[in-house]
Amino acid sequence: MSEERFGEFVLVRRHERGHVAELVLDRPKAMNAVSTEMARSIAGACAALGEDRDVRAVVLTSSHERAFCVGADLKERNSFTDADLVRQRPVARAAYTGVLELPVPAVAAVHGFALGGGCELALSCDVIVADRTAVMGLPEVSVGVIPGGGGTQLLPRRVGAARAAELIFTARRVEAPEAREIGLVDVLVDEGRDREEALAVAARIAGNSPVGLRAAKRALRLGHGLDLPAGLEVEDAAWRSVAFSGDRAEGVAAFNEKRRPEWPGE
Repeated sequence: MSEERFGEFVLVRRHERGHVAELVLDRPKAMNAVSTEMARSIAGACAALGEDRDVRAVVLTSSHERAFCVGADLKERNSFTDADLVRQRPVARAAYTGVLELPVPAVAAVHGFALGGGCELALSCDVIVADRTAVMGLPEVSVGVIPGGGGTQLLPRRVGAARAAELIFTARRVEAPEAREIGLVDVLVDEGRDREEALAVAARIAGNSPVGLRAAKRALRLGHGLDLPAGLEVEDAAWRSVAFSGDRAEGVAAFNEKRRPEWPGE
């Protein structure tokens, strides 16, 4: 396993087997509160991972024992002038969109607090694994703002418009069992097993065609919210992008020869 640090607060681990990369939120002294510097590092790490053709799945984890991420660094924000806040906005947005726009499947491993921007980082992933200590929520209206890292758009896509409105307007926290029940969490595991299970899910994903995975994610994201005919056109375009690939030829050959495929990734 190799490691690469992006700034002081973000670590990327590339696991030698399985084509899985782990993006670690590593600001434990602040429970991974996202400062300007940390936001810039998250965006940089995501850009590097997106360009790495050897990576087939990304797992978003935390180095803090009791928190995934508690959201924006409000201590830093308290010192901002209005002009500072305006200048910081594109930096903050780039962190969340960096995770959201990863071209490969992303899995969040959540334990403890995932609040505000922390919840939004998890929502930006395709699959959310959480252990029973997880507490999630978007409390932004309780401090005079709104979810600004994608929460107002991503939460209703997971739990429905009415449920999302209730959660955002009340600013209440959702514990792990309820989060699983309403679809905010996809996989619920015992305490301390979120990272292990998320890596296992990512390994299963990464065993599949890298060309197929990227195209499937593109179709899922671009087709969401379109009417059915338009969505099917998005799917057809994605299908055409893989139909004549080396991965498709290898996948069919491996199936007929009853062996594991060796994906060329092209």
